[in-house]
Amino acid sequence: MTSAGGAVAIRAATAADVPRILELIRELAAYERSRDQVTATEEGLRAALFAAQPAVFAHVAVADDDVVGFALWFVNFSTWLGRHGIYLEDLYVTPTMRGSGIGTALLAELAAICVRRGYGRLEWWVLDWNAPAIAFYRSIGAEPMGEWTVQRLAGKSLYDLARRRSLDRVIP
Repeated sequence: MTSAGGAVAIRAATAADVPRILELIRELAAYERSRDQVTATEEGLRAALFAAQPAVFAHVAVADDDVVGFALWFVNFSTWLGRHGIYLEDLYVTPTMRGSGIGTALLAELAAICVRRGYGRLEWWVLDWNAPAIAFYRSIGAEPMGEWTVQRLAGKSLYDLARRRSLDRVIP
């Protein structure tokens, strides 16, 4: 895989990549019509990605010394398989580099991690209106999970439910 100026390398992210990863997160959010929802900071990403025992990981695509794409992921677990897997939180390639195989290379790296570690799945969400991404995912063999819907608690609803918790209350 090459860019206009040379080869593209896929590697684990380093702390020095964090500012660029955050820029790309903001680009992705703008593309997904959600830029106002990004509250991530460099400090927060650095702490999450490079903690003593990180729970989230990132790989980057580098062309001509510039990070042109990233995959941010974490380990999940399937009770049905009884095995871990990888959940891909975000995959992004800059618009000028799309179509050059970088997205496939990033996903192939995560697939190789799954295989090497004996994980059973690599999964992610995609917005239903993002036809180019959906077509790309189908082209590499991904299957839609149409019978499932995403559920989320955040903001006030999350806090409201948390307040309902009581350790000293037994529910009959």
